[in-house]
Amino acid sequence: MTTVIASLPMYDWPEIREDTDRFWDALAKALGVAGDLQRGGDYSAPWTDPRLLFSQTCGYPFTHALRGKVKLVATPHYVADGCDGPFYRSIVFAREKKPLESFRGSRAAVNGFDSMSGMLALKLVFAGLAQEGRFFSESVESGGHTASLEAVQAGRADVCAIDCVCVELARRYRPSLLEGLHEIARSPQVPGLPFITRGGDVVKLRLALQQVFADEALAETRTRLLLGGFSVLSAADYDVILQRERHVEANAKHILG
Repeated sequence: MTTVIASLPMYDWPEIREDTDRFWDALAKALGVAGDLQRGGDYSAPWTDPRLLFSQTCGYPFTHALRGKVKLVATPHYVADGCDGPFYRSIVFAREKKPLESFRGSRAAVNGFDSMSGMLALKLVFAGLAQEGRFFSESVESGGHTASLEAVQAGRADVCAIDCVCVELARRYRPSLLEGLHEIARSPQVPGLPFITRGGDVVKLRLALQQVFADEALAETRTRLLLGGFSVLSAADYDVILQRERHVEANAKHILG
């Protein structure tokens, strides 16, 4: 078997890591390749490695830094409140459930400034309320969705936008992350986090995914990973992210302060 580079960093929570490994092992077997998932260090590094066979990225890097550099394999369907087939949205949390306007001048936590679900989604929710391009007084980069939730819980920030898949994972495996927090809004839906490759054969990868999603022996694994299927979208389907970002930039460029 050929040894390859693969990673699945986006929802690689410790509580379901064994299931993530089982999912990859089954996919690798269907492809006739070998190798463990790459973990540790810069989770985005495999995306730019020409040897990358399989990974998952966020829609924002896919439409920006990785545009034209990776190939879209498929978009998974997640079984979570806020997901609809290959589409998903973010849920905005705060310590108090009150009108969005009342958060003017507050602090926002974002997992990263290259995130669809944690950064752009938050802008999309509050852009209509921005005056002269500003709404929040400050934005805090937390480094991850769970850290954003913790920042709001601790009072280091007042609001955050969280990928609805991460919210469902927290409900199932780490409910303490949501204690004391209230949903105050949801972002518009966009295509979900895509499976990608650089040098792999897209057709073979899709056929292998079909086998993995049809394998009854992996039913429990898929359930724990919240995976319900996948769709084959086009790269153009993700351009809605660019369109919505351009709208925000034109009307509320500095909304995060």
